Amino acid sequence: MKKFILILLITTIIISCKKEVKENGKLNVVTTTTMITDLVKNIGGEHINVQGLMGSGVDPHLYKASEGDVSKLLNADIIFYNGLHLEGKLVEVFEKMGSATKTPIALTDGLDKTTLIGSDYFASNYDPHVWFNISYFKKFANKVTKVLSEKDPNNASNYIENEKQYLLKLNNLQTRINSIIETLPAEKRILVTAHDAFNYFGKNYGFEVVGLQGLSTATEAGVQDVQKLAAFIIDKKVKAIFVESSVPKRTIEALQAAVKSKGHEVIIGGTLYSDALGNAGTVEGTYIGMFEYNVNTIVNALK
Repeated sequence: MKKFILILLITTIIISCKKEVKENGKLNVVTTTTMITDLVKNIGGEHINVQGLMGSGVDPHLYKASEGDVSKLLNADIIFYNGLHLEGKLVEVFEKMGSATKTPIALTDGLDKTTLIGSDYFASNYDPHVWFNISYFKKFANKVTKVLSEKDPNNASNYIENEKQYLLKLNNLQTRINSIIETLPAEKRILVTAHDAFNYFGKNYGFEVVGLQGLSTATEAGVQDVQKLAAFIIDKKVKAIFVESSVPKRTIEALQAAVKSKGHEVIIGGTLYSDALGNAGTVEGTYIGMFEYNVNTIVNALK
């Protein structure tokens, strides 16, 4: 019933609401995940107002729009989201928005689908965690720059320059990441986490990636899943497994206990940022900082 009322509210307000004047004359931009929020802030800089719907530690797979979110979306000039059903609970809201006054922009729509990792178990048939491929994130930056420039041509040169500087930072990140990972022998590159958020990372850097819950945290790991993965860890002599900031720690703790019950030990190597960045104001609160932090945590634990 609440879901029906929310959708009805969205439809009613969209039809009757008059567009608000831009605050301070700047574009009002709404974003979903923390990764996209950080990206848009880097490209838009002081020339836009950015409101991110999701904060640190928030799971986008399970996120539901509040009435406050609906108000933000309605007053936005631009809405950027990931797509590929990552923000599953927001899809109906976006569909309503798209059929009325504005079309929310899924950044993954600009990616070549033939290069994406497929899935038989996820709604979109593609793994949505594409930000762990830095090359894809560069394409996100290009799309954001293009959209902002079209909506606000007076500041287009600023957006283009900001993108240029941000891409240089991403290039430097790639160089640092490669150097760190090269210190980890290939046979030790087995990454076991709470859910399958790191497949693009694994594909790029030669890691075998195994997630306890699959691509979406909406699915629960059963006893058989835990026992099967425990046997895998023992067989492969995996030294460390990892929790995720946006997934309850108990799933990995149960896996650790299952390994111990079989007479073996595996440590929890640390917390990785998967579907959300760290707290604002910290190194992990930026996309670049998060990526490098994750890599250092993984490599140090698996060594």
